[in-house]
Amino acid sequence: MNIRSLTRGDGVVIGAAVLLFIASFLHTHDYLSSTAWDGLGMGLGVYVGGLAGAALVVVNRCLPQPRKVAGLELGTVGTAFTVLVAWILFWDLVDPGMYGAGSGLVLGFIAALVLAGAAVATPLVPALQAALVPAPRPAAPHPYGAQPQAGYGYPGAQGAPQPSYGGQPQPGASFGGQQPGQPAPAAGGQPAPAFSPFWFAVPAPRPLFAEDGSPAPIAELAPGTWYLAVDQRGQGLLTEMQDGRRGVLQDASNIQRG
Repeated sequence: MNIRSLTRGDGVVIGAAVLLFIASFLHTHDYLSSTAWDGLGMGLGVYVGGLAGAALVVVNRCLPQPRKVAGLELGTVGTAFTVLVAWILFWDLVDPGMYGAGSGLVLGFIAALVLAGAAVATPLVPALQAALVPAPRPAAPHPYGAQPQAGYGYPGAQGAPQPSYGGQPQPGASFGGQQPGQPAPAAGGQPAPAFSPFWFAVPAPRPLFAEDGSPAPIAELAPGTWYLAVDQRGQGLLTEMQDGRRGVLQDASNIQRG
C-alpha cells in the first residue's frame, strides 16, 4: 500500500470519518441521554456504515491496483455507503420525533454530508486530486555517463565501484554514443535537442503503457512517488519505475519535475 497516493479529497474523507465517529458518542436526541450505540440499527447500521465506506474509499486509493467486489471497485462501494448514510441521517434530522434532534444527530449528519461529498467529488475536482503528502524533493538527476550514487535504481554498497546507468560508456562519450557538444542529427539534417533525464511525480494516478504500444497498461504511476524519465516518446515519456520496469507515460501533462 502506498500512503503517498492519498489525495486531498481522501484527507477530507478521513477527517469527516473521525468527526462521524465522535458524533456517535453524543446524544442523538435532546430529551434522551441515549447515544447511537444504544441501538444496533443506528450505531452499527448507520454510523459504522459510514466509517466502513470511508475505509473502503481510502484503502482503494492506497492499493497499487483497484480491487473489485462483485464487479464493483472498492472505492465505488465505499462511496455508495457514504451517500446512503448521509441520506438516512438527513431524514432522521428532518423528522427526529417527539424528542428532538440532539448534538450527535446534527454533528453526525454534517460529518456524513462532508464525507459523501468528498468521496463523490474527489475524482471530479482537480484541486482534491492533489497529493495529500507532498513528495520529497529528489537529488538533482545525474547525466547519463556520470557515476550515480547508491539509492533508488542503483544498488551497491557505499564506496563500492558503481556501474554507470545503462552500461559502461566510453570515456568522453555521453549516453547513446554521442560526443559532448554534438547532438544527434534529426530529420532534414537539423540537430535534435539532447534529452536530459529528470525525476518527476504525477498529480494523480496515471497508467503506464508498454514500449511496444500495447493498449493495456502494465502499471500505474501513483502521486507522491518520484519516477525517472529516461527518454522522450512523442508527447509521452519513457519512464523507469523503482523495480526497474520501463514503460511509456502517454499523459505527461501537469507533472511535477524534480
